[in-house]
Amino acid sequence: MTLLVRDEEDILRDNIEYHFSQGVDFIIATDNRSVDSTKDILMEYQRKGKLLYIYEGDDTYNQHAWVTSMACIAYREHEADWVINNDADEFWWPFERNLKDAFLSLDDKINVVRVSRYDYVLHDQINKDIPFYQTMNYKNLYSKNALGKPLPGKVAHKGSAEVAVKQGNHNVDGLGKLVVADNVMEILHFPIRSKKQFLNKISLGGAAYARNEELDKNIGLTWRVLYEKLKEEGNLDSFLEEVLYSQSKLSQAIKEGVIIKDLKLSNYFNKINGIRP
Repeated sequence: MTLLVRDEEDILRDNIEYHFSQGVDFIIATDNRSVDSTKDILMEYQRKGKLLYIYEGDDTYNQHAWVTSMACIAYREHEADWVINNDADEFWWPFERNLKDAFLSLDDKINVVRVSRYDYVLHDQINKDIPFYQTMNYKNLYSKNALGKPLPGKVAHKGSAEVAVKQGNHNVDGLGKLVVADNVMEILHFPIRSKKQFLNKISLGGAAYARNEELDKNIGLTWRVLYEKLKEEGNLDSFLEEVLYSQSKLSQAIKEGVIIKDLKLSNYFNKINGIRP
C-alpha cells in the first residue's frame, strides 16, 4: 500500500493498523511537509521493518508523480502483486474475507480493481476525545464532493514498473489494456473529522494546488474552490454548517434512505482491539 500524508496524526495509526490487519504486507509512505506527529508515527513502523518512509518537501501537491514513484518502488523493490494507492482517511473494505484474499481470488487477467467511496458524515454528536470510528457511524449512500458532484471512486492496480497513477488515484495508465473488476470492495471515507482538521487540509492543500503550474486548473477543483472560499471569507463556517448533520437532520436523512447507520468499522476495531460489544 502507498500512502501520501500531511498532518494526519488523528487517523493515521488507525489506518495503518487496519490495513495491516487486512493482509497488507508493506506500506510505502510519503510525508509531505507534516508538522504534527505524522512523521513519528510513520517512523515507528519503519523501525519495525513494515514501512518505508519518504519525505517530500515540495509544496505543490504533485500527487500523481509522488504516488507513481511509490507504486513503482512497491513493484521493483518489494515485488508487489497488487498496489493500493491510499489516503489516510480511506479504509478499503472487502465484501468478503480480507483484502489479501479478495485480491488473490481475482482472475489473473484482471489488472485493476475499481472501488466506490462512501463518506461517513460529520454530525454534532461526534466526540473528539475518542477514536473517530466510535462515533462517525453514519454512511452517506449518495456521497458527493463539495461541488455537489458524485464522489469519484479509486482504483488499485497490479504491480508494474510502468504504471502511472493519475492525480487523485482515480485511474492509472501504463498497464496496457485495463481489465477491471468492480464490486469487490468499497472505501469507507472519513474526509471531515473536525473543523480544525478540515481547515488545515484545505488551507494547505488548496494553497499547494494554487502553486502547481503543471496540473490543469480543473484538477483538484474541489480543494481549489474551497480554498478560494477560505481566502474570501476567512473561514469555512458556512460550508461546514451545510455538511454538519444535527440529530434532526440525521434522522430525516435516515428516513429518506440517504444515510444509514453503519457500525462495521467500529465493530471491526473493537474486535481487533479485543473489546467486547
